[in-house]
Amino acid sequence: MDKLKAQALQVAKEIMVKFIEGGRISPANFADYFKPIYSEVLRTISEPTPGETARGEHEAKEQRKS
Repeated sequence: MDKLKAQALQVAKEIMVKFIEGGRISPANFADYFKPIYSEVLRTISEPTPGETARGEHEAKEQRKS
């Protein structure tokens, strides 16, 4: 699993925990909500930021910095 997917998975899990603790989602319907939340988080963090043309450009910039 690449770094971006791992980060999205962690964020989605944290969101689910908060929703369950708050009573908005029950453990019984966890499967109905987890995939759409994970997909949206991954889509959101995969989008290029203003000034970038693609995710690969951002990764190339990060590698040049190190």
